[in-house]
Amino acid sequence: MSQLWEQSIRVDLERFANEGLHRKLTAVKRGASPYLTLQGRKMLNLSSNNYLGIAEHPAIIQAQIDASLQGAGAGASRLIVGHDLQVQELEEAIANFKHTESALVFANGYMANIGVLSAILSPTDAVFSDRLNHASIVDGIRLSGAKHFRYRHNDMNHLETLLCKADEQGVRRKLIVTDTVFSMDGDVANLSKIVELKKKYKAALMVDEAHAGGVFGPRGEGLCEHLGLAVDVDIHMGTFSKAFGSYGAYIAGKRVWIDYLIHTCRSLIYTTALPPATIGSIRKSLDCVQEADGLRLALHEKSDYFRSALQARGFNTCGSSTPIIPILIGDGAKALAFSQKLAEHHIMAVAIRPPTVPHQTSRIRFTMMANHEQAMLEQAVDKIAAIGKELGVVRHV
Repeated sequence: MSQLWEQSIRVDLERFANEGLHRKLTAVKRGASPYLTLQGRKMLNLSSNNYLGIAEHPAIIQAQIDASLQGAGAGASRLIVGHDLQVQELEEAIANFKHTESALVFANGYMANIGVLSAILSPTDAVFSDRLNHASIVDGIRLSGAKHFRYRHNDMNHLETLLCKADEQGVRRKLIVTDTVFSMDGDVANLSKIVELKKKYKAALMVDEAHAGGVFGPRGEGLCEHLGLAVDVDIHMGTFSKAFGSYGAYIAGKRVWIDYLIHTCRSLIYTTALPPATIGSIRKSLDCVQEADGLRLALHEKSDYFRSALQARGFNTCGSSTPIIPILIGDGAKALAFSQKLAEHHIMAVAIRPPTVPHQTSRIRFTMMANHEQAMLEQAVDKIAAIGKELGVVRHV
């Protein structure tokens, strides 16, 4: 019987290769720094989500070391003895940061999304999700069994049509869920219109601020705070693994929502708490992010330059307005070839292919960091443009 399994797996792997979708793990050194090492070669790192460049901040590293003296692991789940004083203080600090009544720390963003959505939704509820939402949102909805209405990306007319449809079906409880910054396109949700529709149709609203936290907002609170709409959000999700330079995630909101999750959220209840070292690094990174106005400014200036320079050279940047700046290639094999040619020029930028993105929308996804050197970005743009012409992705402009 195991031979049958192996045969079918080999057939699938061969199909992945034939379709230009084969993947492999690539070992690098210092993958969160502006320059990483790949097979002994120094590479400009344009693939890290360490947006503010603080993953190597000495104070965060020292806080991690100091906290590790409490032990290598938490020893149990949060509802047993994994909820120590440091975790409680961190959650109070997160709630203050997000201007909410309460907050919960999770192992990571994936666990937060699948846990919360599968806990709060039931088969009699309706959930409205942008088609480009992160896979963890999609999976959480699937686990919940709720009626799933997927609206076309940022199409508010389509969202309203689906909300009307749910009302006609007699659905009482409705939840809208969206990324605020979309991780593969680098564009942002139409939050003002979403909030308007939420109120009109008496829905609840959950936002995923994973790629907006630290990057937007007066203290890095996220895009909702930046737009003055945070008060209209019922459930805030964010991660500490990107602009915060650490690991883990949080859910923040009114105390009634958080209390309910403590009783029902399986990915919280049945998971060992984060180790003390991680809690220590998160706590310090939360302070650093709130004081990082200069880094945020540098990040946006470099992002604006890089995006504009690629657009001027004829690349389609997929509507990006954030430090995530993709260039649309289309064919998966060509995207992979583009990435390989970049590597030959000492630039690390990964080809993103289906199923991560829709069919025929493969791309190279560049990400900016506040501590990238401007001169290196300028050189990178020239090399990217040359490869684009060579592969026929762009014409001479």
